[in-house]
Amino acid sequence: MQNLSSQRRAARRIGLGVAGMVAVAGAAVGSTAMAQTDVSHTDVAQTKLPHTGAAQSTPDRRPQTLSTITVNADALDPDDARPASVSTATRTALDVKDVPQSIDSLEVSKFKAYGINDLSIMLQGVPGVESFYDTRGEGIMIRGFEASYGDFYRDGIRESGQVRRSTANVERVEVLKGPAAVLYGRGAGGGIINLISRQASFDAVSSVGLRAGSWENRGASVDVNRVLSPHWAVRLSADREQAHGFREGIRNRNTMVSPSVVFDNQRGLRWVGQYTRDDVWRVPDRGPSYDNLPAGVSRRNGFAHPGDYIEDSLRMFRSDLSWQFHPDWSLRWVASHRQADQDFDHYFAGTYCDGSRLTSAGQSCTWPGRVRQNYAWQQTRNVTQTHILDLTGKAVTGGISHDLLLGFEATQEERSPRLSSGASNSFIDPFDPPGAASWVTRPPQGAPTQHNQHEAKARAVYVQDVITITPQWKLLTGMRFDSYRFHSTNRVNGAQREHSGQTWSPRAGLVWRPLGAHSVYTSYSKSFAPYGGRGMLSVSTAPNAVFDAQPEYSRQYEAGVKSDWLDGRVSTQFAIYDLRRYNVRYQPDATNDPYTFAVRGSDGSRGMEFSASGRVAADWYLRSGVGLQRSTVREDRLTPANAGRHLANTGSVNGSLFARYVPAPAWYVEAGTTFVGRQWVNLANTSRMPGYVRVDASIGWRPMPWTVTLAMTNLLDKRYWRSNSMPGAPRGVLLSASYLF
Repeated sequence: MQNLSSQRRAARRIGLGVAGMVAVAGAAVGSTAMAQTDVSHTDVAQTKLPHTGAAQSTPDRRPQTLSTITVNADALDPDDARPASVSTATRTALDVKDVPQSIDSLEVSKFKAYGINDLSIMLQGVPGVESFYDTRGEGIMIRGFEASYGDFYRDGIRESGQVRRSTANVERVEVLKGPAAVLYGRGAGGGIINLISRQASFDAVSSVGLRAGSWENRGASVDVNRVLSPHWAVRLSADREQAHGFREGIRNRNTMVSPSVVFDNQRGLRWVGQYTRDDVWRVPDRGPSYDNLPAGVSRRNGFAHPGDYIEDSLRMFRSDLSWQFHPDWSLRWVASHRQADQDFDHYFAGTYCDGSRLTSAGQSCTWPGRVRQNYAWQQTRNVTQTHILDLTGKAVTGGISHDLLLGFEATQEERSPRLSSGASNSFIDPFDPPGAASWVTRPPQGAPTQHNQHEAKARAVYVQDVITITPQWKLLTGMRFDSYRFHSTNRVNGAQREHSGQTWSPRAGLVWRPLGAHSVYTSYSKSFAPYGGRGMLSVSTAPNAVFDAQPEYSRQYEAGVKSDWLDGRVSTQFAIYDLRRYNVRYQPDATNDPYTFAVRGSDGSRGMEFSASGRVAADWYLRSGVGLQRSTVREDRLTPANAGRHLANTGSVNGSLFARYVPAPAWYVEAGTTFVGRQWVNLANTSRMPGYVRVDASIGWRPMPWTVTLAMTNLLDKRYWRSNSMPGAPRGVLLSASYLF
């Protein structure tokens, strides 16, 4: 057996090799966490085993000063995009094949190599996930239903509020498809997106990085992890970036700082504390939609005025305390305080008037040859406090084993928007937009036209049981009870109103593993979205506002197959699903009265998804996926003709295919495509956005401890629209370099 110092040197060599290969784009990237303190180099298994993310070999059991673990060498392959395990689906780390629900995992460093920091762009190639541009936040659809507001999580904690979510300190993104209320409470039903942060570790290495690219893109990152003792480790991650947009007058400036600390007494008590501060300032890019512009307008034209801005500020503290008080039982308490502020003042969107004095919608207008822009300013603060208490353990009854989770969750949220939107005084020529000068006198910020205080309180208890009936059969069952209350105050006129309710959310799934490398599953899940808890947190104070007699409910049936191939080097996932949402509400007049809802009916989405990832040959790696879906209106009591029409911002196909060639340890070349099918942009299905295929490529040189990457997005300079109001970026280049120590 090696002594302690040689073990640490071995761990450091493995950690440097792994982290160095994944530290592309100059981002501060730590190596994959390896579970405990040291790795014994001599204990690494030499045989090829299925990709499960768990140790597969038998470690040396002789006494040592610190515990050792063994690692499957394939699991440390930095070119393999597969996760070792996932936790979003069950709040416990499980092999992907044991989860009876479709889940995708994205390694963020592979996107940052191309300079892609926008979460909505990262998610474009995920099967069944579509994005539409919204400069105030993320516009995300999962399996046909919008997930932009209440279905984002960071480290398992809800990310409420209207704010752009920085990926500067995100290590991995997990997308759970379908209803997830049994563990996370209210949601739109299409699925949830969980951002996994980098945090202090006993295994991670340190790095510094620089990057520069097209449109004056410049950035730097620092990621320092230090083990202070066998019980304490600290980490500081920081990132600074500034860039101009490819459209004239657009620019941004982002700063992130995140210190964290971990304590482990090596006897079952572990605590992680983390503070994250994200500041995002930008000149917004909110031009008119493509069908509101005349032919011939350059995609490089920006429509922002001098003085336009959006500023986001995120402050989040998370405490994660766990205690393994028995070999099979542990208790975990997660507490979080999150404050997200957004302040904006800008002109946006607009309507074009042609020479015949008609708009694109055929309405009369009096500003021929011009776009009349909208104007608004808003200041919004979201404060969320969350407490989660989980008890997990193992038990055996009648020869059947149980992996149990019992939990309690308490949340309190506040949203305070101040908004003013009046008549616009901007009439611009789309062929000659404002640029650096503007003839418009910006109106002063006076008294807000809307000023509200929204509050929400929720309590929930839940139970989950993974039952191992036989080694080949597993049954996942779960149930959650939620009690919620929403209260709003109109600070302009003093009106108040509240809404409360209760609901049950079940989930069940059956997994059959006839062979260790393959699993077949089927599942049923349900979620809810109460009035006041869907979209932006609010309850209408108008006396004639319509409340839900029952929340919106989403129910999904899913079946699929998950497999490992080629001695575990390649993993595939196939799923078919039927997802329906009932008791759907809508806004009869969203422009003039955004707080009044009425019952419309139900919607549905059916589809299939397939993904494949791993090492397909000696020097070749693959990450790919494709989704086919049909998302339609099932019932519309207000406009029966809408029944059967496609839901807005949804298409029928999307996916991605990336191949990586690694001829030598110090080199790699990667190329791939992201493809998005045509999308309907309105419920009437009168406007359809063309689909597109984007090609990206990169080459990397990584002699330890250096990594240098040259990446190019939109290699073929494809002209396309990524949403109805945002053209796709033209060809761009990013050069990045990082050093590990």
